[in-house]
Amino acid sequence: MGRAGTALAEQIAERRAGVGDPRALLGEMRRSILLVPVASDSLWSARMGGVRWICGFSDEAALARFAVLHGPGDQPMDYAALLGARIVDEIVPALGEPAGLAVNIADEDGSMFFPPVTGIVPDAVAVDAGVGEEGAGR
Repeated sequence: MGRAGTALAEQIAERRAGVGDPRALLGEMRRSILLVPVASDSLWSARMGGVRWICGFSDEAALARFAVLHGPGDQPMDYAALLGARIVDEIVPALGEPAGLAVNIADEDGSMFFPPVTGIVPDAVAVDAGVGEEGAGR
């Protein structure tokens, strides 16, 4: 995937180190092409904490590390190359349940989760949309 995958991985590393701009990370994720494994004609996802996480990878090396742990091992793994913005703006809302994006989950120190909250996914499917509005103006 070249530079785009590297840029996202660098932004993730900065945020995990406690530096960097969260808005820059979100922007980089939205601009990046992510590799999403496909199994039985569905995008690979996992459920954790009441959220369905679409699993995306910044490059083929990150996808390969995942395949060794959770897929066909050293065999080729089918995947879709999708723009991060398409995943969070179109695919997540179509799932009909709380869903987010998990990037590079096979990399213990390089993973990043983009939860289903306002500012990441459309407000209509954000789990925190409308929270705190009831008490406004009191």
